[in-house]
Amino acid sequence: MRVDDLKVLTYAAEHGSLSAAARELAITPAVASVAIKRLEDALGTRLLVRSTRSLRLTTAGAHYLVHAKAALNALNQGEKELHRERQEIAGELSLAMPSDLGRNVLLGWLDTFMAQHPQLHLRLRVSDRVSDLFRQPVEIALRYGVPEDSSLVALPLKSDNYRVVCASPDYITRHGRPAYPDDLHKHNCLCFVLGERVHNQWKFGSDNINVKGNRVSDDAECVRRWALAGEGIAYKSRLDVEEDLRNGRLVTMLEDFPSEPTPLYLVCPHRLSLTPAVIALKDFLIQQLKGYSR
Repeated sequence: MRVDDLKVLTYAAEHGSLSAAARELAITPAVASVAIKRLEDALGTRLLVRSTRSLRLTTAGAHYLVHAKAALNALNQGEKELHRERQEIAGELSLAMPSDLGRNVLLGWLDTFMAQHPQLHLRLRVSDRVSDLFRQPVEIALRYGVPEDSSLVALPLKSDNYRVVCASPDYITRHGRPAYPDDLHKHNCLCFVLGERVHNQWKFGSDNINVKGNRVSDDAECVRRWALAGEGIAYKSRLDVEEDLRNGRLVTMLEDFPSEPTPLYLVCPHRLSLTPAVIALKDFLIQQLKGYSR
């Protein structure tokens, strides 16, 4: 059933003429006639009785017109509400974010954002696995690095974020501090695994250093906790460990060597996903991040 066909029926009944209905809808009388026939074929009954001078509804047509008008009104109302929602910071916002940054940094910020916009409902997916924005019920995601899928819209939140080599003061006291990237071969390195790939190549400019250790996890928060417990050296996003560095729980190393850029992006499947709520969240996070990490 086509919405345009329902419009032809309602206009024809209102004006008593297919030609008049066609003029109102900016279509030809022939197209209007085909629309009515398509409706009648779909319903298996005549809706209009037409002559050269007049047009009237059949009994079935009069009954059906009530439902056709109700359907068009419902669709029109739905369109208005959708338009209104797109102008307001309201409704449900479905967001995926990485575990470490999400739990330790973003969660508190999101509480502040929600307090500013009480009509907003938040659905969070906290995981280091990359969410499929086309198949999973997730509207937007916060991700490190430029998305491999070029069809996604990626808005930068913190372009100058980078990875740091870090460990606890206790670990450094017991095992020493690497002076060069190659010295990492002598240390227990804590590795993160994404999908089935272990991230055991740590980048320093154009050099990749293969590291090894006795602990690997697909949860970035576990890697951070191991580092805090003095179990080894971690290679973390600066944002993930900013608070730990500030409070002396972790210490950076190899600062004189170029590190791997790790920009943070807000990612969505297409431009239509950029609702007022999403844009407001983007602007809010940019401001929060400016004052959080150097």
